[in-house]
Amino acid sequence: MTSRVMPNERNNQVVGNVGLFFVCYRLSRLDWNVMPTARNARGVDVVIYSQDGSRTHTLQVKALSKGSPVPLGGSIERFFGDYFVICRNVVLQTPECFILTPAEVRQLAHRGGKYGVTSYWLQPKHYETDQFRESRERIGRGV
Repeated sequence: MTSRVMPNERNNQVVGNVGLFFVCYRLSRLDWNVMPTARNARGVDVVIYSQDGSRTHTLQVKALSKGSPVPLGGSIERFFGDYFVICRNVVLQTPECFILTPAEVRQLAHRGGKYGVTSYWLQPKHYETDQFRESRERIGRGV
């Protein structure tokens, strides 16, 4: 018997890959040289550098299949990268991206606890603002 996966019920690895490569595509359209890093490795997800090589940025990408809270883990002290990109609705035709700095994510993070374990989340109401929505100008162009 085969399991049937509906388009909006993709597994986390597929959702992560779609989000990562969508972000890479969008950055390439902005004239950046884009290099995704090894998947599931600690650290940044994408390295970009300008056409003349004079500017570089690193990004951490969080991909979501819908408009859910973003899980941040048990600590918010050590985010990697210059930018934090949330790519949501990646199973739809038109994913949305929100671009924040790690400092903004730390400031907006919600702290929760259950069974003595602390976890942090970024609630949609905190990231789905005009300040962050499709704010590619925060990163700029690679030319």
